[in-house]
Amino acid sequence: MGKEREIETQRSNWGTGLKAEFNKIIWPLKEQLAKETGAVVAASVVLGVIIALLDFIIQYGIEFLVNL
Repeated sequence: MGKEREIETQRSNWGTGLKAEFNKIIWPLKEQLAKETGAVVAASVVLGVIIALLDFIIQYGIEFLVNL
């Protein structure tokens, strides 16, 4: 019986600790979350366009050199 009680105590302590940690979380406001999401999406689009342009330029340059 002692081992079962110890396991139950560990589970209880774990659950209590988990709840305490969740209470420490500061969740962002909807407006802040929307702004940050927009910034991430915009940065991703800009980076995607830059990579696509570099890919096109490099591809064109290699084709030009091969056809010389």
